[in-house]
Amino acid sequence: MIRARFAPSPTGYLHIGSARTFIFNWLYVRKHHGTMVLRIDDTDVDRNTQASLDSIFAGLDWLGLGWDEFYRQSERLDLHRELAYDLLARGFAYRDFVPASEAATQERPHGEGPWLCNPEMRALSNEESDRRAAAGEPFVIRYRVQRDPAQEVSFTDEVFGLQAKLTADVEDFALLRSNGMPTYHLASCADDIDLKITHVIRGQDHLSNTFKHILIFMAAGAAAPRFAHLPLLIAPDGSKLSKRKHGPVVSVTTYRDHGFLALGYINFLSLLGWSPKDNREQMTLLELQNGFNFEGVNRSNAVVNFSEEDPIDPKALWLNSQHLRSMPVEQLAPLVRAALAEHGWAPYGDEQFFEHTVDTIRARFSTLNDFPLKGRAYFSDDFEIEPKALEKLDAPGARELLRVLAERLAANPEFTEASVEAELRKLAEERGVKAGVLINGSRAALTGQPVGPGAFAVFVCVGRERAIARLRNV
Repeated sequence: MIRARFAPSPTGYLHIGSARTFIFNWLYVRKHHGTMVLRIDDTDVDRNTQASLDSIFAGLDWLGLGWDEFYRQSERLDLHRELAYDLLARGFAYRDFVPASEAATQERPHGEGPWLCNPEMRALSNEESDRRAAAGEPFVIRYRVQRDPAQEVSFTDEVFGLQAKLTADVEDFALLRSNGMPTYHLASCADDIDLKITHVIRGQDHLSNTFKHILIFMAAGAAAPRFAHLPLLIAPDGSKLSKRKHGPVVSVTTYRDHGFLALGYINFLSLLGWSPKDNREQMTLLELQNGFNFEGVNRSNAVVNFSEEDPIDPKALWLNSQHLRSMPVEQLAPLVRAALAEHGWAPYGDEQFFEHTVDTIRARFSTLNDFPLKGRAYFSDDFEIEPKALEKLDAPGARELLRVLAERLAANPEFTEASVEAELRKLAEERGVKAGVLINGSRAALTGQPVGPGAFAVFVCVGRERAIARLRNV
């Protein structure tokens, strides 16, 4: 069975690139009826924060995709240390007693390339190493990379194809820090082995780490998972998207707070670096799941378009509008209700009336926030009349005619688009004015806007009592 994992570190809010990685993992696992593992990689105790962890869960909960198993690396430290000392005992690792601050500044003769190891530490006998450790001298456990002769480490990436590197170009990387905490390399591999992870789907920036991880898998006598590295997400200027440089633009919750539907956002992220190859753009979750494959993942980086003035990618906004307009209204209505509640408004009328209003006005909206903002007049009597709408309301005779129309609608027990249209056109004919005077004026009186849904649909969406009251109050 396929087992994949999403392993965020709680050192910042949920990044848009991390969210895409989670989605690609989820789509692949669900397509192949596998297991989705969420693992919090929280061994970097100096940088972990509860706020970051809360942000990760908030973003994942909003996406609503879920997972099958959950783990925290900080609760699995014994497993990590056990692997480190097993590799040490079997000669695949050694103790390095040189302080990290000194190792980082060791001079290399000109032309000899980057630091690979401290030969003296690497050559320590087991007896000397054990004696110094027993004496309490701090040490780091490093992987003993094969040097002479060098060997080739290779794997076939599901996206980038065959990858190879000589061990002569890989440093003796740390497994266990001097404080006893595992490094990313050790903890990640130990957990992947224990959790029987079959597929590691992660960002391209981890590709260089994979050679080190394969060495760990080999030394541990475990089969390496299959790897798929995803192209990076970049800013319009070509720079890598980063929390430090681009701020909330790269946070998942930014889109949530702008009123995006989770499905609209998932659809948008799925198309960043992946294509179903049939020109489809708007897709349901099931269509994304069934269509996803690594062959469709592009090897080039994907651009997220935004500006200092607007953090939202226009493509994301367009896709969200398509989902907002096409999703079943019974699914949309609770989301609109929640958006209204954040502004302190309760829907008018019963559920059937509310759903009808939502269904009618959503055609011009792109996000959930548009309902309390652009659609304010449909849910609250406290709204402003836009200048262009005011011009229609101030047309000669318009206000008086609207008051007359209000009385005729009040006297007629029927209140439908057809009955309202009949009364309006009859009044216009009687008074010898164009129906447009009443149509445009009534739209302005009822919504404060010069454009919107069908002229007579507006009456029904506002509701009989409120429509009559607003016409009387002009």
